[in-house]
Amino acid sequence: MKNKTFIPEDFLLQNEYAEKLYRKYSQNLPIIDYHNHLSPKEIAEDRVFDNITQVWIAGDHYKWRAMRTMGVDEKYITGDGTDKEKFMAWAKTVPSTLRNPLYHWTHLELKRYFGIDELLNEESAERIYDEVNRQLQLPENSCRGLLKKMNVETLCTTEDPTDTLEYHRQLAESDFDVKVSTAFRPDKAILIDAEGFNEYLNKLAKASDVTIKDFKDLQKALKNRIEYFHQNGCRLCDHGLNFIPFKDFTESEIEEIFKKKRNQEEISVPEAEKFKTAILLFLGETYYNYGWVQQFHLGALRNNNKRMLKELGPDTGWDSIADYKQAEGLSSFLDTLDGKDKLTKTILYNLNPADNEIFASMIGNFNDGSLKGKIQLGSGWWFLDQKDGIIKQLNALSNMGLVSCFIGMLTDSRSFLSFPRHEYFRRVLCNLMGQEMETGELPDDMELVGKTIADISYNNAKEYFNF
Repeated sequence: MKNKTFIPEDFLLQNEYAEKLYRKYSQNLPIIDYHNHLSPKEIAEDRVFDNITQVWIAGDHYKWRAMRTMGVDEKYITGDGTDKEKFMAWAKTVPSTLRNPLYHWTHLELKRYFGIDELLNEESAERIYDEVNRQLQLPENSCRGLLKKMNVETLCTTEDPTDTLEYHRQLAESDFDVKVSTAFRPDKAILIDAEGFNEYLNKLAKASDVTIKDFKDLQKALKNRIEYFHQNGCRLCDHGLNFIPFKDFTESEIEEIFKKKRNQEEISVPEAEKFKTAILLFLGETYYNYGWVQQFHLGALRNNNKRMLKELGPDTGWDSIADYKQAEGLSSFLDTLDGKDKLTKTILYNLNPADNEIFASMIGNFNDGSLKGKIQLGSGWWFLDQKDGIIKQLNALSNMGLVSCFIGMLTDSRSFLSFPRHEYFRRVLCNLMGQEMETGELPDDMELVGKTIADISYNNAKEYFNF
């Protein structure tokens, strides 16, 4: 292949301080990927992918949006085009992604997993497609092999409360030396105003062996599943919400709202917010009792294109950043749990960069000295997990809190080729601090700054999650 190197050894590292910080204190540390959407079934069965499209393009909303922008027909994105046709459509799109993080990620992933330095474009596509497909058939490039190749120590997938966790159990009993845990994601039991809520509760009732007629039944069913997840090694939960609602309520009000919904009656927006407040507080207290870490991904405006939602379904690339009001409800929620001494470790992920300082200042209200970094500002995610978003998150956290306590990056991905994003983050982090060492904003003390780099890259997450 042509040797047209785009990802050199000093990629994103713009001075000697940055290079030394990365090489000595970050590069070789293991990866703890504490939030992703990988398939535990594929890991348990150690799937071997037939071709690069299956492992790299299928399910990747970032790539899909770029291809649509370039006028690629949906047939070659989510439609019935062949895997090779879809790859060729992506390869033709790549040169037009200059200055989009996809351009960096694409070439970083090709190089780290498959040793390919050549730029991906229409001319190189056939060669790269054939070479990657050849390598994917090698034993070291099965699902498990791809994880080990990136030095993954621990990863945490995301499952619905009704999941059987059968594949997590298989992995726990296997000789695979990467720890695979799970996170409990009860969104469908919280979003009472979402389509399919009653149907979902019927499914939850079956999984929990609890007949769900009233709100107390729902609490019992969720607690049963939390106990089940806990017995199977789960120590985290996650919630994908627009914002944290907080409305005062009485128990009788919640029972009435719940019964109305179960009887297929319409409920108002205030009623829905009261219900969500009640269920989130119940869950928050339960997580505390089990010693779990709770995560909240806030600020997405989902399924904007209703025509395409109807055609393709949710999670197909039609979401964006929202401008919801975040501070008051979040504060009241955390304060209520804290007032009961039931506030567990909490990670808050913000999707609107305009709200970075709101979230960064909020965590300081509830870091109560009981443990290091109890309340965390999560890493830049979704639209913000690129260089600019990462730097803005790090700067907000540095200015409002202690970045030295930060638990670092995650992939939040469905792709087994996404783990170089940890390297990408670590390079950005090292360059940010390396530049400030060069200008004198940070001391010329490699051990001092290097320890902070190592802690953010790995040590803080290792301590925080105690996997």
